[in-house]
Amino acid sequence: MTAAPILRSATAADLPAISAIYNHYVRTSTATYQLAEDTPAERAAWFAAHGPGHAVTVCVADGAVVAWGSLSPFHPRAAFARTLEDSLYVHPAHLRRGLGRLLLTDLIARARAAGAHSIIAAISADQAPSLALHRAYGFSPCGTLREVGRKFDGWLDLAYLQLLV
Repeated sequence: MTAAPILRSATAADLPAISAIYNHYVRTSTATYQLAEDTPAERAAWFAAHGPGHAVTVCVADGAVVAWGSLSPFHPRAAFARTLEDSLYVHPAHLRRGLGRLLLTDLIARARAAGAHSIIAAISADQAPSLALHRAYGFSPCGTLREVGRKFDGWLDLAYLQLLV
């Protein structure tokens, strides 16, 4: 990156880049428990489901989307309306450059502005950098579900962390 990264709200034009970053992790990592790559139609439906209070942001550097984050409903029942789940993904060529911190700072601010009370992070327990990032921002561990996911011929534990905003 030669230019400072810029955060902005995502647009439909960003969906191919968002999918490319995400699908990399679908193919190569336990950062997502999704097994099949997103199709353009699935990503468009996901984007359409995000509206006020459920931000999708992108980080742009040198004219390209290099990372993205989102706030999604934690649960569909109305009593959970003020609890959100965060997601963030950084292009593998741009890891360890502070983009995760930039995105998480922004997502927390957007959650507060939307009147959220709580943000939940559901992170594969083997993803130490993501766990450390969330802890550095005040997320507290609140439980681990043992062997609930299966990917790459292995069982995966899912850690839950929470931030009261």
